[in-house]
Amino acid sequence: MTVKYFSMFSGIGGFELGLESAGQRTNTNFECVGYSEIDKHAIQTYERHYDHDQFGDATIINPATVPDFDLLVGGFPCQAFSIAGKRKGFADTRGTLFFDIARILNHHKPKHFILENVKGLLSHAGGATFRTIITTLDELGYCVEWALLNSKNYGVPQNRERVYLVGHFGGPPEREVFFPVGPSDPHSTVGQSTETAVARTLTAGGNSGGNHSGMTILELTGARSQSQRLYDPEGLSPTISTGGASTGGSEVPKIHVPPRIRRLTPTEFERLQGFPDGWTIGSDTQRYKQLGNAVTTNVVRDVAERLYQ
Repeated sequence: MTVKYFSMFSGIGGFELGLESAGQRTNTNFECVGYSEIDKHAIQTYERHYDHDQFGDATIINPATVPDFDLLVGGFPCQAFSIAGKRKGFADTRGTLFFDIARILNHHKPKHFILENVKGLLSHAGGATFRTIITTLDELGYCVEWALLNSKNYGVPQNRERVYLVGHFGGPPEREVFFPVGPSDPHSTVGQSTETAVARTLTAGGNSGGNHSGMTILELTGARSQSQRLYDPEGLSPTISTGGASTGGSEVPKIHVPPRIRRLTPTEFERLQGFPDGWTIGSDTQRYKQLGNAVTTNVVRDVAERLYQ
């Protein structure tokens, strides 16, 4: 089976890599008809791995220029909806990047979509933003499933909660996509170290028992910011962000590997997001940013596998 897909807000290709993995498991050929991204550093990494047509800025894409496709994927940024909560559905989304997803869905009406966003989308504006999104997708003809999924349940030792939405055009699916809980084995090997003193949690999976009870947070000072916390390498990584790209990487999680304290490396960020070692290119600052903005490929793989099994 061949599934053609269009990728929006593509970043460094996390959805693409996840779909490839799902395709191997389901005997599905995922064929990309094009992608949309504006960050020049992310594009450099993306084009190192993929030779897909680039449609550029999502806000100016003419849907008629995009080839037909069966699946739309994207991790869209969450913006304030100026009139969210007025229950105007599609009209409420104008001026936001979600509107550009909706425009393309409205034109092509693909059979499915998979979207990803931060946990805060659920509570943004008292829930009005999320209600507007669901209302809009319903107006466009989609039955929508959604779930809050944590990367730690999908084979990487990172506590990262994200909202995933799966749309089915024309009505409810015969089979629900989301499991009641994550896969039974929340830990797996995520790559062998090619560096010295790489945290064990990144090379041999978690082994802390219970609810990751081995995770220790030591306050270096009385402050509560990420830059002043220290993590036990035998535990679970906190959600990685863009790494404090504007502050010299101060927000990159730090681990205690006696006799020293060090930041997680870009390679470890790659492992925490399910990418192969060396996937990203550029300065460390840019690599942290690219990976902090990425989707966890393992989660995409499992969602897509369930959708197309």
